[in-house]
Parts: sequence; C-alpha cells; structure tokens
Amino acid sequence: MRSFNYLHVPPELEATPITNLLLAIREYKGKQELWNAANPETLQALLQVARVESVGASNRIEGIGTSQKRLHNLVVHNTAPKNRNEEEIAGYRDVLSLIHEQHNYIPVSPGVILQLHRDLMGHVPASYGGRWKDSDNEIVARNSDRSLSVRFRPTPALLTPAAVEALCATYNDAYTNQICDPLLLAARFTFDFVSIHPFTDGNGRMSRLMTVLLSERAGYAVGRYISIERLIEQSKEQYYEALAESSAGWDTASNNEAPFVRYLLGVVLAAYRELEARMDIADGKPLTKSERVLNVFKDHPGKITKQMIMNEHPEISEVTVKRVLNKLVEQGVIEKVDAGKNTGYVLSEMSGI
Repeated sequence: MRSFNYLHVPPELEATPITNLLLAIREYKGKQELWNAANPETLQALLQVARVESVGASNRIEGIGTSQKRLHNLVVHNTAPKNRNEEEIAGYRDVLSLIHEQHNYIPVSPGVILQLHRDLMGHVPASYGGRWKDSDNEIVARNSDRSLSVRFRPTPALLTPAAVEALCATYNDAYTNQICDPLLLAARFTFDFVSIHPFTDGNGRMSRLMTVLLSERAGYAVGRYISIERLIEQSKEQYYEALAESSAGWDTASNNEAPFVRYLLGVVLAAYRELEARMDIADGKPLTKSERVLNVFKDHPGKITKQMIMNEHPEISEVTVKRVLNKLVEQGVIEKVDAGKNTGYVLSEMSGI
C-alpha cells in the first residue's frame, strides 16, 4: 500500500515557486479581518453568490448540470430536486453549507469523510453513499483517435480503508505539530485523497469539498466569498494536467507533488486577488456604490453592461445600478451605446479617466 508521511516536506515543496505562492497568500490572509470590519455588506453578498457558483461549478466539472434559475433556487432557497442531476447538486449544497458553518468543529478522520460522502449522496437513490468503494476503479483518458486508455490506477478497494486512515493520521500529526503551512498540507491531502479515489462515485466533488474544509480550518476563508470550484472549472485543463504530472509514480511514492500543489495554491491566490478587487476599500473605508460602479469602467476596457456590474457587485441592487449609470451619463462620464438587449456603456473621451 502507498505510504504517506506529511511530517517530511519534500525539497520540491520548499522551492521558491511554492514558497512565493504561500507568502503572497499569507499576506492576503492578513487582510481578511480588515475586509470583515470595513465592508461586511459586500462580503455577505459575495457569500451567497459564491455558494451558487461553487455548487454549480463543482458539479458541472463532473457533467452534472441544470438551468441557472433552478441552480439558484436549489442553493439559495433549498428547493427540492426534480431529477437525478438536481439530487447530486442538492447533496453538494448541503455539504458545502455544513463546511462553511461548522468547519472548526469538523475533524479530519475516515469516519467524518464517510459522513460527508453520505450527505453528498443524501438525495441520490444509491446504496454507495457513505461507503468506501467495493471494487477497483481506474482513471481513463481519451486518446486522439477517441479510444480510451488507463491513465492511472488508484488504491485497490481492499486497501482503501487503511489508506484513508493513514492519510488522515499523517495529516493530523503534521497539522498538530505545525510542520508547515496548513494550506500546503491541505494541497497535499487533496492530491493524495483524489489519488486514492476512495469512493465508487463523487471522488472529484469530495476532493474539492475537502479542499474548502481544510482551507477554512486553517483560517484561509477566501473560498467562502470567491468560488474556488469556479476557478478550478475555468482552468480545468491545467487542473488535469497538473494532476496527471504529479500522479506519475504515485503508487511507488516516487512522484513529484509540486505541479499539483503549485496549481492549487495558484487557484487560492487568484481567489484572494479577485476578493481584494471586489472589496473596493480606500483608506480603510468602503467606497460608495457610485464609486464601485465607476471602478468597473476603470478596471475593464470596452463596453460595460448593467449585468456585468451586477455580477461584479452583487451587493448593489439593480435599481441602484440603473440610477448610478443614468447619473454618470448625465454627467458626461460615460456614454450609452447600442440598444435593447445589447445596451451597454463606455467611458466618455471627455471623462479624463
């Protein structure tokens, strides 16, 4: 069976690229309390948006989807699912909400992982929810000629319970003894967890949920406000490439974790940078709603639509966005272009911005 030892940090995980990523992320972590105090309204709005995005993105990666309206109702209003896809979505919604609310009280243990998987599959009429896989599985790749080939063979079913037990034990030892940054531990755990592939179904979604759980336990709360899952979906080709590169030689512990760790830390850093951009704080005080709308024009060249502004600032109501846009047009700061569904706005050449 593949062994795990997080009490030892391989040299490639202490190299400059990964160290620089961790340093940059820690700097943003230090700004979290400032943002919490200065702009709670924006954070509360982003929390709801991120939940919808996270649930939708993590399921879409696995080919599970529904309409945007149904997704919103399922996540925000806890609407009952209507079909198998929505049952899968509802399960992710439930576990993600639990993690956001209770992460400090959720230990990392095989029993808890089984409970989370049970809840992930809680709306699905399947018998394997909350149980380790009972048959071996394979990770296959589609070749250029559309044929399939085995890319990776995870831990055999017979050895899976012991592998997850060992994985949790070394994670907890390293976390308790502060061997390294807990975010680095989270990335290592996520990689080994998905490599074990402990379940019949739901391994990818469980790995992303574990990433959020371990990050929040370590105090890196960005995933509550900016969807980590959405950023992974948007870069899923790089995700699979990094996973494949780090998986080579995994069964004999001769693999290099660095590509996957760099990728995942890069996603977390991108999330923090996006969160900082959405905070719109100057001199420790939140900007006015008019200033936030105007900043969208400063940050994005070209035509800006009302929907683009609402997507970037979900804390600002549609009525307020309309009022601010009309005021900026009257002041000659922006100009209205096109009409109907194509209506947008651009900075005026006379605005001086």
